[in-house]
Amino acid sequence: MKRPYDTISQKAEARGDRQQRMRQVVDLLWDTLEATGVSWVGFYLPDGEDQLVLGPMRNKPACSPIGLHGACGQCYLQGKAIIVDDVANLGENYIACDPRDRSEVVVPLFDEQGKCWAVLDVDSHETGAFIEEDAEGLISVLRAAALTC
Repeated sequence: MKRPYDTISQKAEARGDRQQRMRQVVDLLWDTLEATGVSWVGFYLPDGEDQLVLGPMRNKPACSPIGLHGACGQCYLQGKAIIVDDVANLGENYIACDPRDRSEVVVPLFDEQGKCWAVLDVDSHETGAFIEEDAEGLISVLRAAALTC
């Protein structure tokens, strides 16, 4: 399903501190994408060297802290978007916060020096819910909110 990232990007504002901009992005994404089958939207940030902790998020509670072995951790470590068509294929590397989730897309956020400082995770209860255009669209929203370079 084509998602309206251009519309979301136009609404995103590069005002306020980082936390406020993260909250704004989560709210915009959730309010717009929930109807397209998205089940969860949230940020994870590093806490030390071996785990990520939950930042602003929408819908349901999520796991926190999480290790770096899941999709969010791998996105953070590798600095590249990860699209998971079916989380069942991840085996023990999948961190199941909601057993109903079947797919996800995770994109890294970079500071001015090119260092990954967080990841944005978007989940769905449907398998194969995300494609490369979703990762690109999410990055455009993050850029519009001045959360990634």
